[in-house]
Amino acid sequence: MMALQYILAAMEKHKPCIVMVIIQFIYTGMSLFSKAAIAEGMKPSIFVAYRQALATLALAPFAIFFESQKSHPLSLNVLCKMFLVSLCGVTLSLNLYYAGMNYTSATFATAMTNNLPIIVFIMAVCLRIESLSITQWHGMAKVLGAVTCLSGAMVITFYKGPALYSEYGKEASHNSSRTYTKEEWIKGSLLMLGANLTWAIWLIMQAPILKQYPAKLRLTTLQCCFSCVISTVYSAAVERNISSWKLGWDVNLFSVAYCGIVVTGLSYWLQVWVVEKRGPVFTSIFSPIALLLTAIFSAMIFKETLHCGSVLGAVLLVAGLYSFLWGKNKETEIHGSEEKSNQTKEEVALECITCTPTCNEDGEEKR
Repeated sequence: MMALQYILAAMEKHKPCIVMVIIQFIYTGMSLFSKAAIAEGMKPSIFVAYRQALATLALAPFAIFFESQKSHPLSLNVLCKMFLVSLCGVTLSLNLYYAGMNYTSATFATAMTNNLPIIVFIMAVCLRIESLSITQWHGMAKVLGAVTCLSGAMVITFYKGPALYSEYGKEASHNSSRTYTKEEWIKGSLLMLGANLTWAIWLIMQAPILKQYPAKLRLTTLQCCFSCVISTVYSAAVERNISSWKLGWDVNLFSVAYCGIVVTGLSYWLQVWVVEKRGPVFTSIFSPIALLLTAIFSAMIFKETLHCGSVLGAVLLVAGLYSFLWGKNKETEIHGSEEKSNQTKEEVALECITCTPTCNEDGEEKR
């Protein structure tokens, strides 16, 4: 009984860590099931349309139930901004992501996603939202992490290298695994890069929209709905064959349901909870776990062969990400301590002004 209580207490203490590991397993499943559906011949645009439709249906009840009492007027201006952001960010990003997955592996797609914090940081610096602070240690760590991450992405894209287990690779090639040409790999890499760029734009644009419309769940649901409509119109224009839209009781239906309901619905709530408990930096630290899990399961399920270039690039990506996150965390701590110090000084000055005896410049009472 004591042992059980100890285990439950330990789980309660480390609940955010446990939740983040679960989220990484969810993201691993997203990469694997999406890759399976695309490999089975499902068109990326149709996959996005179905995924966003199920995501809208999954989020709508929660948005109505939890935010029905909040009165946030939805103006035409805000609605147009949501539509444009959904078009550029959600719809274009997902279409580019799944199109790129058609020319690369699930492991590579997960590895490229780790570049997202760096791309957001570079865009934020260009827009003067973030500062480099190159003269301080945390600023140097952020810049070094960004350069290392981008170097890792370049290595994965342009250097394949020898296979790490050639015999297993030969056996896999005789089975059903697909080998990608260099041209396909580069094409897929550029599509993935475009997906990360458009997703970074979407992330940056969320802050000003949230100021005008702070209902987060309703905002997410509306953007998923807009994305579903846009993707459906686009897919109907490029995919005239009605048979491409049919879903049977197979991996395609399961992948769409998983990505729409579990990834967009469940993981959203879990990440919001962890951010409230430990902050955004804590959630980012766990992202390389999904890369490791995807590499292991891809080798087992899809018979993918790891090459030296992929491993070297992944190591650079993870090292650069942690360097960047360390610098970002230190910067947040420094700014927080400075704000607290300034607030304390203001409170002391206010007390000196409002108190009955007169005080000198050091805040000491004059005799």
